[in-house]
Amino acid sequence: MILVTGGAGFIGSNFVLDWLAQGDEPVVNLDALTYAGNRANLASLQGDARHHFVHGDITDRALVDSLLAKHQPRAIVHFAAESHVDRSIHGPGAFVKTNVEGTFTLLEAARAYWSGLADKAAFRFLHVSTDEVYGTLGAQDAPFAEDHPYEPNSPYSASKAASDHLVRAWHHTYGLPVLTTNCSNNYGPYHFPEKLIPLMIVNALAGKPLPVYGDGRQIRDWLYVRDHCSGIRAVLAGGRLGQTYNIGGWNEMANIDIVHTVCALLDELQPSPEGPYARLITHVTDRPGHDRRYAIDARKIERELGWRPAETFATGIRKTVQWYLQHPDWVQQVQSGAYRDWVAANYSARA
Repeated sequence: MILVTGGAGFIGSNFVLDWLAQGDEPVVNLDALTYAGNRANLASLQGDARHHFVHGDITDRALVDSLLAKHQPRAIVHFAAESHVDRSIHGPGAFVKTNVEGTFTLLEAARAYWSGLADKAAFRFLHVSTDEVYGTLGAQDAPFAEDHPYEPNSPYSASKAASDHLVRAWHHTYGLPVLTTNCSNNYGPYHFPEKLIPLMIVNALAGKPLPVYGDGRQIRDWLYVRDHCSGIRAVLAGGRLGQTYNIGGWNEMANIDIVHTVCALLDELQPSPEGPYARLITHVTDRPGHDRRYAIDARKIERELGWRPAETFATGIRKTVQWYLQHPDWVQQVQSGAYRDWVAANYSARA
């Protein structure tokens, strides 16, 4: 049994689905079902006895303690986080509460639980973080390695950096058996359509403008979400305690090139009678403190654990566009907010 936090969100739900596709070890899935948490992501697990969903907040210590005592997990895989930079600029308080206070609460609950285990050596606390904690890179700078200084530039990345430091400290001070992963930009199925790639897909299909910040030359390393999940499984299985592993896709691309790639795929797979989708590209004012370049050096996880991404950007982005074209009901539900009505009707109290 493992406990997954944030397992109804984008990366977390993909991880839960992949985990149960790979084997039969059960999952307790704790998620607060905020705007980005969506039970529809997990619809295929309806009635599956291996998946136990709990609606609750990671800052609720009593709830976390009760779940650990009841289910006795061998590991905690911690995804739960506020993660959108734009939202963090306008409302940083939620990011501090979830990402910092929530991680602290989990660490303390895990420490108390682990202290009482007969087999302490078998337990793991795996913390999922981001490359944004490292700051920004110049055009000629080497990609982020695990020993790169932390230089977060947004409230989001600062809150994740703080949580990373807490995880490190709980290992060095208390001996808690922790692992940390820092990933590059994920994309793939179930991605909430406020993020770049799904936003471009759904806006293009609706004939809406495709907003690109500034000149669009901001560079990111893109990682297909299911590759990320396989990387996390590798770290959980064989990572050295107290270590950080960067998980990247070896796919540096500028945002504007991403948008043109999405448009070209849509032109091929579902052409618009109005003409090429690239006609909808609109440059908008850049956001404050926008980091220019992220890039992950993922050689450590390959060297130590034998992991490399299975997808190239070309194969991963095609799968992603095809998934959105095949799941218009999911997109409509998210855009309309209908999934929030479902949550309110079914989860008025903690499960």
